[in-house]
This record gives sequence, structure tokens and C-alpha cells, in this order.
Amino acid sequence: MMTHMCIDTTVRAVYGLGYKIVVVSDCCATKNLKMGERMVKAEDVQMAYMAAIRGTFGK
Repeated sequence: MMTHMCIDTTVRAVYGLGYKIVVVSDCCATKNLKMGERMVKAEDVQMAYMAAIRGTFGK
């Protein structure tokens, strides 16, 4: 499951339904993403999404 797509979307959807959320970061991953001419490393994408999920929706 790609964190920046499936995990993020699922977390947001089920949070709105009142579920408590736990995401095991070692069980999901992502890929390098290109923004303009810049390549964002997968590790940085993963950390940013996991930080946002943990800080807002769950643990």
C-alpha cells in the first residue's frame, strides 16, 4: 500500500466515520515523487505523511 495514496485516503475516510486509527509505518511504503524539476525521496514522503497522520488522525 502506498502511504501517499491508499493509506492517507483510507485514514481520512475512516476517521470521519469515528474509527480509532493505528497505522503501522513499517507495513506501508511509498515511492520517490517528482515535483516540478525536484525529486522528493520516498523516505521523505513517507516521513511527512506518517507525521501528518499521527499528528492529526491517530497513532
